[in-house]
Amino acid sequence: MPIDAASGRDATTAITPDWSREHKRALQWYPSRSFLAAIRSHQRWSGHNLFHGFMRKIAKWRHRFWSVVTGCDIPLDAKIGGGLLIPHPHGIVIHPNSVVGPNCLIFQQVTLGSNSRGVPVLGAHVDVGAGAKIIGPVTIGNYARIGANAVVVDDVPEGATVVGIPARVVAR
Repeated sequence: MPIDAASGRDATTAITPDWSREHKRALQWYPSRSFLAAIRSHQRWSGHNLFHGFMRKIAKWRHRFWSVVTGCDIPLDAKIGGGLLIPHPHGIVIHPNSVVGPNCLIFQQVTLGSNSRGVPVLGAHVDVGAGAKIIGPVTIGNYARIGANAVVVDDVPEGATVVGIPARVVAR
């Protein structure tokens, strides 16, 4: 088992998605997981034959339905790593070009937005608190934690905790 020198954690778990975090049993009411399932379904059926087009259209309608139910704005072509956990999806906005790494945790009212220079990239196992705004071409390192209502406009090192407006590192 390779150990990451910077964090002291198992390096393989940082990049291996934990798909059980997105799993939902049949007929279980879990809107955020249903919303993610619609996105995954659309991405899986992005082929070119007639059957794939039909299934992609069904996935698009599912996405629209769950988008209204959850109040979440994540586009169908978003680059989302496996194991994303969004326990309270209301108000989450993710730019289509933003990258979300595997096993991230994103709470309500979070924005991953762009400016004229670029979009954010979240590493693996990043926890983003409620109301946080991550704007521009910033890179958030693996295992980082973003505090509630923080406004992140600079890069965050691996394993760091940032809080405030603008966000500053308070722990490593």
